[in-house]
Amino acid sequence: MTTIALYNLKGGVGKTASTVNLGYLAAADNFKTLIWDIDQQGSATFYFKVKEKNYANVKNILDKGAAIKDQIKFTDFEQLDILPADNGINSSDNFLQEISSSKTKLSTVLKKLDKTYDFVFIDCPPGFNALTKAVFNAVNFVLMPVIPTTLSVRSYNMVKNYLKEAEIDIKKLTCFFTMVDSRKTMHQDTMETLFKDKRFFANYIPYLSDVEKMGIHQAPIMEFANSSYAAKSYRDLWEEIKEGVL
Repeated sequence: MTTIALYNLKGGVGKTASTVNLGYLAAADNFKTLIWDIDQQGSATFYFKVKEKNYANVKNILDKGAAIKDQIKFTDFEQLDILPADNGINSSDNFLQEISSSKTKLSTVLKKLDKTYDFVFIDCPPGFNALTKAVFNAVNFVLMPVIPTTLSVRSYNMVKNYLKEAEIDIKKLTCFFTMVDSRKTMHQDTMETLFKDKRFFANYIPYLSDVEKMGIHQAPIMEFANSSYAAKSYRDLWEEIKEGVL
């Protein structure tokens, strides 16, 4: 089983859209796939038309060892399941204290899914806290979408520094560019600079309205605009990611 956390220090970078589309493409490739939505906004849960769960359910999973499989929901797509978002999961001081009490707690939970799923994609909230650290320690890869702008580069460097300070293997960090406007010189120059860091996939996601329309359709792009450039971009990115992690 391969576990991938979609994360960025900032919000509004296409993280959830990427989680949904990459999870969908993994399932379409006949990999049994789970999306775990731990972002309090619950956008991934919304895209799949699933109701959010009560906070106590996930608290029981992590704190009392309740069966995680009992909380998982089917989606409308074969091979693709979702563990829906929790109201208040990131705002509860008690929850953060519980999850930070053991470096292995989340890893233990994920291991329970090892024989069921080929891929687990975790849609993470922005920011740094105990939950962030727990996820980073537990997963195989941290996949970071980066808009090629000055502030986003600053956030990228902050994440790298955080991993080093937290003594988390920096090799886990992989990145791709998102919301790219190739007409902008700044975007082109920033991408050229960061590609030298060797952590960025060659394929990127352009800034296109079809990505924004996911909220209207409550579905992955491939379900309503399969022949679009946005869908092709995600397919190309998925092929590159798949080759890199398997």
